[in-house]
Amino acid sequence: MQLFYNPAISSEDKEVIFPNDESKHIVKVLRKQEGDNLNITNGKGFLFFAEIIEANHNKCKAKITAVEQERDKKYHIHLAVAPTKMNDRFETFLEKSTEIGLDKITPIICDHSERKVVKINRFERVLQSAMKQSLHYTIPEISEAISFQEFIQQEQNEQKFIAHCEENDKKSLQKELKPGKSYTILIGPEGDFSSEEIESAIKAGFVPVTLGNTRLRTETAAIVAAHTAALINEFQ
Repeated sequence: MQLFYNPAISSEDKEVIFPNDESKHIVKVLRKQEGDNLNITNGKGFLFFAEIIEANHNKCKAKITAVEQERDKKYHIHLAVAPTKMNDRFETFLEKSTEIGLDKITPIICDHSERKVVKINRFERVLQSAMKQSLHYTIPEISEAISFQEFIQQEQNEQKFIAHCEENDKKSLQKELKPGKSYTILIGPEGDFSSEEIESAIKAGFVPVTLGNTRLRTETAAIVAAHTAALINEFQ
């Protein structure tokens, strides 16, 4: 199934008009004609079945014939991740975690962060593409970057974890996760969280955890954390 994305559609709409660039893609590249069917999501949990009624490469129009809503998830995964020095590595995390079923991402600026400025417009396009490719109907929310200290003071999910590499008492993330909960997992930069950040997070209610016996890069650790949380809920 090929999935199109149009965030402006609501469940009450009867028709959809595609913008110029997507109209050209539908009509000129894919060679869709009047009467052909399209599958569209608004990224908010809805799948729209539509039939093209005007195959115009400047303004393709389709009528909505049916609507389905994605089943509500019983859990919520929020990853707060330090941006990597190279954007493509962070984008790898975004793509793979969207396929897994991540709900929210917050870039956090840490003491050892290699990147201090984050522009999320480019990241939003990666999320849209990954959502369509994996046939999800809900696009993950991505927040503006925030400092580590600000983030830990405002986050209120049911289960909160900080994954770090220091040699001290840590629990297994897999064993600590409880099905059907909302989770926040902190993933640090290449230089790891500072000792002060780890102490602050623990005081704020975050449980220190390990993701396994190997040392992981930031984007790999984030993908592993997302997959672990999703897998815990897979057969619930």
